[in-house]
Amino acid sequence: MPKKRIWTNARLATMSPGLPGLGIIEKGTLAAEGERITYAGPEDQAPPADVHEVIDCEGRWLLPGLIDCHTHLVWAGSRAHEFELRLAGASYEEIARAGGGIRSTVSAVRIASEDQLVTESLPRLDALIGEGVTTVEIKSGYGLSVEHELKQLRAARALAKARPVDIETTLLAAHALPPEYEGRADAYIDLVCNEIIPAAAKAGVTSAVDAFCETIGFTPQQTDRVLSAARQHGLAVKLHADQLSNLQGGALAARHNALSADHLEYLDEAGIAAMAAAGTVAVMLPGAYYFLRDTHAPPLEALRKADISLAISTDCNPGTSPLTSLLLAMNMGATLFRMTVEECLLGTTRHAARALGLQEETGTLEAGKLCNLSIWDIERLAELVSNMGLNRLHTRIWRGQ
Repeated sequence: MPKKRIWTNARLATMSPGLPGLGIIEKGTLAAEGERITYAGPEDQAPPADVHEVIDCEGRWLLPGLIDCHTHLVWAGSRAHEFELRLAGASYEEIARAGGGIRSTVSAVRIASEDQLVTESLPRLDALIGEGVTTVEIKSGYGLSVEHELKQLRAARALAKARPVDIETTLLAAHALPPEYEGRADAYIDLVCNEIIPAAAKAGVTSAVDAFCETIGFTPQQTDRVLSAARQHGLAVKLHADQLSNLQGGALAARHNALSADHLEYLDEAGIAAMAAAGTVAVMLPGAYYFLRDTHAPPLEALRKADISLAISTDCNPGTSPLTSLLLAMNMGATLFRMTVEECLLGTTRHAARALGLQEETGTLEAGKLCNLSIWDIERLAELVSNMGLNRLHTRIWRGQ
C-alpha cells in the first residue's frame, strides 16, 4: 500500500498558475499518497486523512523540487585550459576554430566507456541534487556519431538509476561538426537525420532533439532539416538559438513548435512574436553569458511584454558554463539579466517544467503532480536568489521519499 504522508505547518509557494504570483499560502499543508500529491493548500481546508506519517515543517518554506531544464552534464575530461586561454584574450570562436571547444570534449567522450561517463558525471549531478533539484535535462552532443551519441544518452539515463532524480534526455547530435566531416557539414546533417535520430528514437533513449543553430554551429537550413527529422520520429524539439548572432533561431524554433528556445542573446522582434504565438519557452542561461564575459543580454523586457514564459538553467557544460549550482544560476539571472525573484523561482519550477514538456507531471504543488519537493530554512523567498554560495536546503523529497 502506498504510504500516505502529510507536511504541516508549512509556508507553501505552490507556483500554481491558478494563484497569483508564486501561489503563496502562508499556513499551508501538503499531503501525498505514494509518489503523488493529493492536496496542497490552506491548512484549515485540508481534508481529513488517515496517514502513516506527519512531518512538521516548523514554518519553513515548501516549494516544488527545482528543475534544471538545460544541461550537458554528461562528459569526460577537462577544458580548464581553455579558460586560461580566454583569460589571455582568446575568444570562444577562436578556440573552437583551432580545434578546441566542443571538439576537445568529443575526443574525450569517444574514448570513454559508458561507465566512465557515469562516474565522471555523478559529482556534478550530486551538486545539483544537494540544492533541491529533482529533475534534470541532459543533452548528448559530445559523441557526434551513432555509437557515441547513444552511449552518452545511455549514460545519462543510467544516472537516474544511480540517484533519486528524474532525468530527461535530449539528443544534440547537431552540436558541432565532427573532425571526420570537416568541410562536409551537409553530409553530417544527412547522418544526423537519416541515422542518428532514427537510432536514438528506436532505442528509446531520448524524448527530444536539439541543435546548435549558430555561425560556428549549423545554418538555419541545416537546423530546419534536423528539427523536421525529429518531428517525423515523434520527438519533441528544442533549440540553441541566437546566442552569438541573430540567425532567426527563435523564429525557426517556433515554426517547429519547439518546447523551448535557449540562450537568445540576439533574439529579434520577429523571433519574439513567433515564440509567443507558438507558446515556446525562453530559457535563460546566464552561466554561459557570465563565463564568456558576454555583454549582449537577452531582450528580457520584450520577452516580458510578449508574455513569454521564462525559464532559467545552469547550462552545465565543460567549456562555456561549468556551473553546477541552480541557485547561483538564479542569482546570475537576477544580477546580469535583471530577472525578478518571481521570474527566477518560476523559471526553475513551473516554467522549467514547461520547457521540458513536463508541466502535467511536476513544477507546481498541485494534486495529481509528482511529490517532488524542496523545503528551505529561509525567512524570505528572495534568499534563494540573493544568496551566493549559501545553500539553505533543509529537505529534498523525490517522488514522496
